[in-house]
Amino acid sequence: MQVKIRFFTILREKIGQKEKVLCFPEVKKVTIYLVLETLSQIYGRPFVDYVYEEKTHEVKGFLQFLINGKSATSIAGLETQLENNDVLAIVPPVGGG
Repeated sequence: MQVKIRFFTILREKIGQKEKVLCFPEVKKVTIYLVLETLSQIYGRPFVDYVYEEKTHEVKGFLQFLINGKSATSIAGLETQLENNDVLAIVPPVGGG
């Protein structure tokens, strides 16, 4: 199973990539949480510092996760199960005015 992850703005700058394809050949249930943990291992401190709260290690509330353009919040949050060839976008807050 593979999932494409798209990075935007500051996170893109911190890790130096706009997208990454992850393969999970032996895993039957791939969730957003599993993808984030895998990305943490690949990109280390810059990724971890941007995505997780330092003290609690919980995912920062300002981040949005879109699966094929649909908000994971409306599905099952970080426990949303991904399917083969899904596109997961990690979206920072959007400001305007």
